Amino acid sequence: MALLTILICIVLLVLLVSWAKVNPFIAFLLVSIAAGVMLGIPINKVTASVQKGMGDIMGQLLIIICLGAMLGKLVAVSGAAQKIAEVLVNAVGQKYIQWALVAAGFIIGIPLFYGIGFVLMVPLIFSVVYKYKLPAVYIGLPMLASLSVTHGFLPPHPSPSALVMLFHANMATTFIYGLMIAIPAIILAGPVFARFLKKIPSEPLATFRAEELPENKLPGAFNSFFTALLPVMLLMLTAFFPYLGIKDAGLLKLVAFLGDPSIVMLIALIVATLTLGVKQGRSMSELAVNFTDAVKDIALILLIIAGSGAFKEVLTASGVSDQIAAQLQQFNLPPLVLGWVIAAIIRISLGSATVAGLTAAGIVSSLVLQNHVNPNLMVLSIGAGSLAFSHVNDSGFWLYKEYFNLSIKDTIKSWSMMESLVSVIGLIGVLIINQFVK
Repeated sequence: MALLTILICIVLLVLLVSWAKVNPFIAFLLVSIAAGVMLGIPINKVTASVQKGMGDIMGQLLIIICLGAMLGKLVAVSGAAQKIAEVLVNAVGQKYIQWALVAAGFIIGIPLFYGIGFVLMVPLIFSVVYKYKLPAVYIGLPMLASLSVTHGFLPPHPSPSALVMLFHANMATTFIYGLMIAIPAIILAGPVFARFLKKIPSEPLATFRAEELPENKLPGAFNSFFTALLPVMLLMLTAFFPYLGIKDAGLLKLVAFLGDPSIVMLIALIVATLTLGVKQGRSMSELAVNFTDAVKDIALILLIIAGSGAFKEVLTASGVSDQIAAQLQQFNLPPLVLGWVIAAIIRISLGSATVAGLTAAGIVSSLVLQNHVNPNLMVLSIGAGSLAFSHVNDSGFWLYKEYFNLSIKDTIKSWSMMESLVSVIGLIGVLIINQFVK
């Protein structure tokens, strides 16, 4: 019954947005309230669940997305994005620019959360798309596949790191196995799959579109790369700082503060304001207008993501993930496959990869000991399952859809299928490795 209710709500959401043309934020609110009532949440607590879900997801993303949009706008209007695109193409050639972006996405994706990596790399993707008149989905999706794979498979990302601890796996071994699976997953779900997506029409978000500037008005290559990638460098430095063996408590607290993604984005925007703004001859009033325009352009995206958070929280609060898991445990499947299936179904139902991964881990944890399953591979199996078929109840779906300005149909054809390919390839990789490490 719970699965049927979720299916009805998802179909209703799709119909409201695509057929009835209801604003996606309002559609999310209507469907979230309906789902809460249908799933048995006391009627006086439904709105509280909706508000909590919106607050939880916006608390994590609001500052990052707003500051990221401002930074992206400045990188675009200053000509830095144009300069970066020129340097990349000159280095690898237009023919291989997609692979250069994939490699950049993979390197950047290891230390960064997916949402941060997305916001930081979208201006770079669009600068290449605009300058060389290339299909946006064809160029952009492979880089996003890199970010998604690192998010689901590789420590130090939250979900795989938590799963390593839950299963008492080895962080280094899990990373190595994850790397072995990640590379073919990225290639097949990224550049190979993207070959079939060249004809998908896409007019990316206007905030990252800037007039092409003459060469003498462009910032230098070092300034452009340094400023655009400063958040990545700061986050990588703070991620590796704990491994330096420094014990000073005060210094560790300071680094933890400076390494918070919101603080990193604020520092990066301040630096960009100086290096790409003031030093390029732009006044603070002109920059303020650019920043205001950037936030206006993403306002609807913020509301849609908040709505997806409300829907996720209603499903989580109803306990539906536990009901799904209990039903699935009755099937006689190999533990590695069962972990993937449970994570995949919870992911498809609730939309959150992290919730899907941690819920599945709690259910199959006893099977790891009973059946002598390799804990490192169980981490990766569940991680792969937690990426399966991202759709309308996932904030990542809407982030991609709205930034690339796609229809729901084309978003499913590209984004949802890419995530599903990553998930299935991940499971296949786990099963292959399992044959050699028993």
